[in-house]
Amino acid sequence: MFTIEHEFDATVITLVDEGTDPRDYLQEDVTISSFEDCVVVEQLDEQTDQVQTITFSHAQLRELAAALNLPEGVYRVRPSGDTTEPAKD
Repeated sequence: MFTIEHEFDATVITLVDEGTDPRDYLQEDVTISSFEDCVVVEQLDEQTDQVQTITFSHAQLRELAAALNLPEGVYRVRPSGDTTEPAKD
């Protein structure tokens, strides 16, 4: 399950890890805040009881999205407007 909220300066997506099998090891919610200049991912670390934060540039996030469905290798994302697949180096 996930939620999407539009706030003044960000779009906030919360991913809720849910399951019906009691053997599932569920993770804490993940909150993704998309700002004009960056994207921030946060999750509570149960062991330290502190929120862990990762900040991506929009370029890094585009590369991550492209990488999710590609096989092992080294790639470079082509500039916007190029309709071909990511270049493999």
